[in-house]
Amino acid sequence: MYLDSTKKEEIFSKYGKSKADTGSAESQIALFTFRINHLTGHLKSNQKDYGTERSLKMLVGKRRRLLDYLVKVDITRYRAIIKELGIRK
Repeated sequence: MYLDSTKKEEIFSKYGKSKADTGSAESQIALFTFRINHLTGHLKSNQKDYGTERSLKMLVGKRRRLLDYLVKVDITRYRAIIKELGIRK
């Protein structure tokens, strides 16, 4: 499986406060970004997988809402996570 518990702990420890910090916006955005990148690669080779396409759109929407929340709460945290993950060009 592409996303096991050790990979999640690695993402949460890198972008959150600790490896048990699963609720912070930064760690959730990082996890969603990892999943979005994986699904994007899957869809490049399986164009007619509409279920995966729908779940990808839902994940992008969730990440967008979290990023909008982060802009309202703390713009410096937003800028830091955008730069660290390389989401914007």
